[in-house]
Amino acid sequence: MLLGICPLGPAVAEAGWYRRQLPFPATLWSLEGLSAFRSLEELILDNNLLGDDLVLPGLPQLHTLTLNKNQITDLERLLDHLAEVTPALEYLSLLGNVACPNELVSLEKDEEDYKRYRCFVLHKLPNLKFLDAQKVTRQEREEALVRGAFMKVVKPKASSGDFAASASPEMHHYTPLPSASRELTSHRGVLGKCRYVYYGKNSEGNRFIRDDQL
Repeated sequence: MLLGICPLGPAVAEAGWYRRQLPFPATLWSLEGLSAFRSLEELILDNNLLGDDLVLPGLPQLHTLTLNKNQITDLERLLDHLAEVTPALEYLSLLGNVACPNELVSLEKDEEDYKRYRCFVLHKLPNLKFLDAQKVTRQEREEALVRGAFMKVVKPKASSGDFAASASPEMHHYTPLPSASRELTSHRGVLGKCRYVYYGKNSEGNRFIRDDQL
């Protein structure tokens, strides 16, 4: 079943009121027609092309939702949307998305990143019992109540000027030397005169120590 190209037919839509489980084996990038399945309890949307523009209809009885291996990056937007349209949600899995930080997605992520992610998800969706195939513990739930709001990862938006500066070769090879002296084979000295000469007679040491004390 390929939504986005072929909308759900009338017969399928009519049967949707009685379906409790709805797996989608094909590649999806749109959920057009899903509003006909308002009695859904389980929805499997793994291995698709669903991104941050994902919009689910109101599914008041949905308790299981898996979105593994999609293209979701904005975690907070997704969680706010799910809190609004799936109030009975108890099982959620987001493995394989950028929004779910772990070593399967990026080698730069570690266990601490995943723990912060779980804490933030439970803060947004406190009724979850399972997250990414792992049971939610009482300790995690208590920590989410206290610290969950502070677990959000904020990425600064780079302006065009910052991007241009970061792309400049001089930013990657910084040196305090003038441009004419940056080559290893270029050695130049500077000779000049100064109007001011410091003799040291007004220094702190000379102010308080006499010659007979030396």
